[in-house]
Amino acid sequence: MTTLKKCLLASFALVAVCLSAGNSHAQSLKDFFGDESTPLTYLGVDFSATKVEGEAATGADIVNKFEPINSVIVVESKKYDVAGTFRRASVTNSLDAVKKVNAAVSPDKIKTDAVGDVTKGLTTADIEKHVKQYDLSGKKGIGLVFIMDGMSKTNKEAYIYATLIDLSTKKVLLSERITGKAQGFGFRNYWAYTIYKVLNSIDHGRYKEWKSKSTATADTKVAIADAHSWQMAN
Repeated sequence: MTTLKKCLLASFALVAVCLSAGNSHAQSLKDFFGDESTPLTYLGVDFSATKVEGEAATGADIVNKFEPINSVIVVESKKYDVAGTFRRASVTNSLDAVKKVNAAVSPDKIKTDAVGDVTKGLTTADIEKHVKQYDLSGKKGIGLVFIMDGMSKTNKEAYIYATLIDLSTKKVLLSERITGKAQGFGFRNYWAYTIYKVLNSIDHGRYKEWKSKSTATADTKVAIADAHSWQMAN
């Protein structure tokens, strides 16, 4: 074999190894729902896209409650049972990326007087663009983030995108808008309860639906639900 052929074969082998390594890190909905031993990383509640309607608290007070809301969900894991909801034995909590985007929220822009500002919903493109801003360096596997779209004191509910992403690529695998009823005393408990209701909705219906649809979804596609319905995105 000539030296040139040896070099070409070595080059092809290197490309194959690199492609194989890249694919080994890729995640799909089939992987996640088909094997419940697949790890899940919980990223927290992202408030950076939200508007708050009808709330008496000041913008600064609202922004200061983002971290306490995220903390109580992690600390009270029996009530906010992320692991059980997604049929995992446990989850890894990694909230740094969400804390960073939440810290950048402007108190002057968080409040609104119009219900329509919090109920209109985000588009698929909005969600994908939003996730790209997360600092997920070095993270692999599947991540779960709750993107808070709107919080309405008038309607006593919040509108939240439950979103699963491939941590290594920031690819959105699934995102569905779910309404969570608010309840409780104090700002933190009142709005944290909406996450409890969203988890309950996933646990008692949506998880099974997502699992069923993921089985019929080609690995080359992502399943994304917009504000109104489930759709397939090429």
